Amino acid sequence: MTTFAAIDIGSNSCRLKIARVVSHRLKTIHEDREVTRLGSSVFQGGLISPEAMAVTLKALKRFQRAVQLHGADQIRVVATAAMRDARNAEAFVTWAKAETGWEIEIISGLEEARLIHRGVVFNEPGTTGRLLLVDVGGGSCEITLSQQRRIQSTISLPLGAVRLTQEFLPSDPPDEEALARMQHFITRELRRAHGRIAVPDAARPPLVLATSGTAAALAEAHQILPRKAAPSKSGKRTTRQSGDSVSTQEVRRLARRLHRMSLAERIAVPGIGLRRAEIIVAGAWVYAALLESFHLTGFRYSAMGVRDGILAQMLAERDERAVSHEQFEQERWESVLATATRFGVNLRQAEPVRAHAVQLFDELASLHRLSEEYRTWLAAAAMLSETGKFLNHQGHHRHTQYIIAASEIYGFSQQQRTLVSAIARYLGKSRPQPDDRAMRNLAAEDHEPVRRAVVLLRLAIALNQDRASDVVRFRARSYPRRVLLELQPGRTGAELELWSLRKEAAYFREVFGRELLVTLL
Repeated sequence: MTTFAAIDIGSNSCRLKIARVVSHRLKTIHEDREVTRLGSSVFQGGLISPEAMAVTLKALKRFQRAVQLHGADQIRVVATAAMRDARNAEAFVTWAKAETGWEIEIISGLEEARLIHRGVVFNEPGTTGRLLLVDVGGGSCEITLSQQRRIQSTISLPLGAVRLTQEFLPSDPPDEEALARMQHFITRELRRAHGRIAVPDAARPPLVLATSGTAAALAEAHQILPRKAAPSKSGKRTTRQSGDSVSTQEVRRLARRLHRMSLAERIAVPGIGLRRAEIIVAGAWVYAALLESFHLTGFRYSAMGVRDGILAQMLAERDERAVSHEQFEQERWESVLATATRFGVNLRQAEPVRAHAVQLFDELASLHRLSEEYRTWLAAAAMLSETGKFLNHQGHHRHTQYIIAASEIYGFSQQQRTLVSAIARYLGKSRPQPDDRAMRNLAAEDHEPVRRAVVLLRLAIALNQDRASDVVRFRARSYPRRVLLELQPGRTGAELELWSLRKEAAYFREVFGRELLVTLL
């Protein structure tokens, strides 16, 4: 059975979840969490401290032992707000790779929101209608409006509990002036959110689901604080399950009461504990302000998060019989089309190139021997191959590589976008070289597959030279020493396509070691 592992390196804590595929569904077999405060030094001075690096790396090594013990087939490690902001993030990524062999992917706030959304709608019941997702993490706050399990709009704000505590609440308990400054900052950022997130009217409020440790702590603490707080024996919080609800009035009451408590008093509140007590005031203030600002009645806690979205995405990518596979593939392709449109690509002209690239991939499978996932990368590269013209027609292939690698394309990790960008880069006079910037960003084992995919895309583009005519049809046949392309001309012939394909014959022979013969039917 296939086993997946997902690791979320957050600004406050690192989390691991390992799940096994059973009957095309995920079954959690191991979870772990460690508070590392990676963001504390970042939000003060812009750098990850050596101490935070060491603590985080220690947690990652523990996670690695668990991953090895459970025999995970695929691992994805992502980092969020603290690593996005840290000027020395690359140093930590390099150190972590040297110690664990893992590639840490620093994801954007929007990708973080998308993964949280996928994790929630994949696992939580009742999420098919209107849904507002709120995740107040250590460094950022993601707000997502969803309808029928599809994201309508999303925004990431710098309203994380660790970030706000470091910037606005140096004293404990915080004084009223510091709280007022923090409240002003929160209000200003939420004003930006209103420009992006249009919550339906109060008569038909959406279901509000809140994720992350702050929401979990508030969901438990509100049941305790109205009475005398019982002491916490260990200072550690237990793992809460989804379903606890808290009204907006209760969140505001909690926020006011918590800020008047000392650190020791907050630690004693069940559900908060030692490490959460240090940042709970800022987190509670964000939730209270957000709920009031959007005129919401409260939230329901969900235990899902980024790691659950990663696991759900892994399943959707790998298992065609999984319930979420078809929706995931549709959403991913819609994101490719949206990116192409944003950069002025004519989709009607790009679509035949994509279709021909996929046909070549299928008919020449015995020749190129690329893994099935390259079918997706090739199709995406075909649709996005002219995005660089948005910046400049001259040297547009270089611009294309940059745009694809840097764009937000849902369902594509940074590594996958790098692969797609490399395939789309070499469609002019240049050829892939190991020391090229596009190739340096790839693992060495990906160089040869990318070269082969580049050849297929170059042939697909050569088949679409005469934009004025109808689409040329063809058939590809592979023989031991040669490959035969038989073209069926359109209404205006296929002489230009024939000439363009024959120009590719030398490079085709260099990569595949066979002659390329092109004939007209």
